Amino acid sequence: MEDFSVFVGLSRPTVSKYFNDPNSVRRKTREMIEAAIRESGFRPNMFAVNLNRRRSNIIGMLIPTSADPFYNALTRRVEAIAREEGYLTFVLSSDGDPELEERALETLTSMNVAGAVVAPLGLHSRAAALERFSASIPLVYVDLPLDEGTAFVGTDNRRSFQIMVDYLCRSGTPPCFLGMPEVNSNASNRRLAYIEAMDRLGLQPHVVPISVELTWDFESFGFDEVSRILREDGFPTSTLLCANDRVAFGALSAAWKAGVKVGHEGDSALRIAGHDDHPLSRFASPPLTTVAQNYSEIGGRAMAILLRKIAAEREGDPDLDAAEEEHVLLPSQMVLRESA
Repeated sequence: MEDFSVFVGLSRPTVSKYFNDPNSVRRKTREMIEAAIRESGFRPNMFAVNLNRRRSNIIGMLIPTSADPFYNALTRRVEAIAREEGYLTFVLSSDGDPELEERALETLTSMNVAGAVVAPLGLHSRAAALERFSASIPLVYVDLPLDEGTAFVGTDNRRSFQIMVDYLCRSGTPPCFLGMPEVNSNASNRRLAYIEAMDRLGLQPHVVPISVELTWDFESFGFDEVSRILREDGFPTSTLLCANDRVAFGALSAAWKAGVKVGHEGDSALRIAGHDDHPLSRFASPPLTTVAQNYSEIGGRAMAILLRKIAAEREGDPDLDAAEEEHVLLPSQMVLRESA
């Protein structure tokens, strides 16, 4: 930056001001700097610049896996809002590993991020590391909260499974439940939500026993589990509710391979439903009945809370709860398709 200031013939503060906000300098000055940029090819190292600040203009984001479309959609929404507000976004994945999650938190701390949106592993997270991070950095959790007292935005699993179970019971045989690997707290939360919904209707819950393998490859997991069940005694009912759409995709494939027709038509032997409204759900065969999470609203609400927390810290508010610790559970919407 010092060398470039000499090259363009302006003071370093003026050049820095331009790179922070080009519209903050006069038009003639801006044109001089932009001509010098074209001639020299100079670009400042913004990460290095940010290290010299107490707080950078970087929003950190930590997700448990980059392979899941839910987290990809959430990341795109956070990035779009951050960009509109003048922030860069730095995204890390823990890849389902508690040690990698802790190292990612340390990385974001060392970068002086202005704030962070974190989707934790939950059951396998190292709570002490998350608590240290949240004590020093404005933070909002998504998908899973650390506890009831932390800022959080996610889907109301209890309500969404209640809606789905009610529909499946009204339209056919009550559902049994195929869970997901216990990679995070959603596995147990959704299983318990199913049981509670069945209990509320006075019906016997049927949770299908599954393997204990921890994997994020939910499609393969669903295929292997359903293939095994169909080879053995079959399901206890003719309706299968899966913990998420990716498990349901594997179930649909296993049913097709076994020659079991899936759907709600009269000659179908099995109905299958999911949760999340994965982008490919409407292209499954048959198209998958599911519950849609509002990715855009989750990301938007999380960023609104985070930006208030960042502003409260910047303004020196002694009580960061001026950006109140909100615990937001968003409603979901039934999406009826041919599979159930």
